[in-house]
Amino acid sequence: MLRIVAGRLPQIAVTLALLSLAAYLAIGAMPGDPISLALMADPRLGPADVARMRALHGLDQPLLARWWAWATGVLRGEFGYSRLFARPAAEVLWPALRGSLVLLGTALALAAALGVAAGMLAALRPRWRGAVDAVALLSQALPAFWLGILLIILFAVTLGWLPAGGAPEGEGLAEALRFLVLPVATLAIAHLAAYARHTAASMAEVLQAPWITAARARGNPESRIALRHALPNAAVPLLSLLALDAGSLVSGALITETVFARPGMGKLLTDAVMGNDHNLALLALLLVAATTLLATLAADLAQRALDPRLA
Repeated sequence: MLRIVAGRLPQIAVTLALLSLAAYLAIGAMPGDPISLALMADPRLGPADVARMRALHGLDQPLLARWWAWATGVLRGEFGYSRLFARPAAEVLWPALRGSLVLLGTALALAAALGVAAGMLAALRPRWRGAVDAVALLSQALPAFWLGILLIILFAVTLGWLPAGGAPEGEGLAEALRFLVLPVATLAIAHLAAYARHTAASMAEVLQAPWITAARARGNPESRIALRHALPNAAVPLLSLLALDAGSLVSGALITETVFARPGMGKLLTDAVMGNDHNLALLALLLVAATTLLATLAADLAQRALDPRLA
C-alpha cells in the first residue's frame, strides 16, 4: 500500500500543476481582465493609472511568471482575494464548500445505499431484475431540474409539507433537514441508476463464481453468502464509481442548487467564471481536481484491500 501511495502522490502533484497551468493560461487568455473592467467602470482612469494598476496586480508580467507566482503563493497557503466578493478567497470558498458537502454527501450516500440494495435484489431475485432496470432507467432519464420542479409543486406548493428552497439560518437541525429533503431526493434519484445497474451486473457475475457454489455446498444461508461472500467482491467496481462521484462533492450541483436556491460550489464556480474572478475560479477548480484524484487513490487502495489479486 505504501508503495502505491508513494508512486501516486508525485503523479497527483504533477497532474495538479499541469492542470492549474492549463487553466491559468486559458483564463488569462480570455478578454476582459480586472483592469479592463475597472477602466470600463471609470472612464476617468488614464493610461498612467492603468499601467500602475497592472504593475500593482502583476498583470504586466508574462502569463507563465504570473502562474508561477500564483502557484507558489497557494503552496504557501496564500490563497489571495476574491475580486467579485472583495473578501479573502478562503472565506468565500468555505461556506459554499460546506453547503455542497452536506447536500451532495447526503444525496450520494442515500443513492449508493438504495442503489446497492436494489442491485442486490435484482441479482438475488432475477424476477425483480426487470423492475429494478425500469426504475434505474427512469431515474437516469429524468432531468434533475424537471424532477426538482415537480417535487416543489407537489410537496411545497400543493401539500405544503416542505419548504420550496433556500437554506435556514440558525433554525436548528430539524429545520435544516426539512430544507434538505427535496434537493437531496432530487440528486439521490438522479444518481441511483448507476449504483443499481453496476451492483446488479457485478453481483450477478460474482454469484456464478466457484467459491459461491462452495459456500452454498457448506450450507451457508443465502443472506450470509450475499453479504459476506458476494458483496465484498462485487463492491470492487463500485469503488471506482464512488471515486468519480467524489469530485461532485466539491464541484457542487449547479442545476439543483439553482432550482432550490441553495448556496453551493456549483453556483459559486459559475459566478466566479462569469464575473472574471480568476483567482476564485482557479482555486475552486484545483480543489475539485485534487479531491477527485485523492478519491481515486483511496478507491484503488480500497479495491486492493478487498481483492488481494489486484496488488
